[in-house]
Amino acid sequence: MGKEKFLILPSANSNELYIDRDIMVLANPEIADLPDWVIALVAAGSLAAALSTAAGLLLVISTSISHDLLKKLFLKSITDKQELIFARLAAAFAIIIAGYFGIHPPGFVAQVVAFAFGLAAASFFPVILMGIFSKRMNKEGAISGMIAGLAFTASYIIYFKFVNPSINFSESWWFGISPEGIGTLGMCLNFLTAYLVSQITDPPPEDIKDMVENIRIPKGAKTLNHQH
Repeated sequence: MGKEKFLILPSANSNELYIDRDIMVLANPEIADLPDWVIALVAAGSLAAALSTAAGLLLVISTSISHDLLKKLFLKSITDKQELIFARLAAAFAIIIAGYFGIHPPGFVAQVVAFAFGLAAASFFPVILMGIFSKRMNKEGAISGMIAGLAFTASYIIYFKFVNPSINFSESWWFGISPEGIGTLGMCLNFLTAYLVSQITDPPPEDIKDMVENIRIPKGAKTLNHQH
């Protein structure tokens, strides 16, 4: 047998110093030779912020699925005990998904936060704003706008970050906008879709219009202004 030749390719991490950008926040106080109590405060603050945010979002996810989605739409006859069971199952499922992305994050912390806020801007912000300042906004417009903005933003992020990350550079981005900032276009698409759909569908009921008016001007405000 002839001698076999092996090609050894260089690795990005072998024989090289690798610095994780996420850990630098906790490592900086020790690098700066600060007292131990400062390092402890930084660690405690980071942990408290993570736990408080995770706990709040977990409660919102579980109650939204069990009460708003199942109780009010699909399973209206379920009891309070069954609703609690669905809330626990939803919370457990959310923990599994969050744990997976915690172990395999799609990017470093700043990128993940940018994705989250971009998705929120493309889905919730236009509906909340137009729901308060536009009496013509109805549920058809709100739902259509949220679906359009969320689908566009999520598709853009998934395509460049997961499906085809090899072209994730400025020359391939739409209008030079990165996946971290595409929520701005998603928000504009949400506004446009919600406005157009609300104009071609039936207006909201009078009780909804009265509720919007009460949000703008609380009860008793007009009377107080007349007295002055």
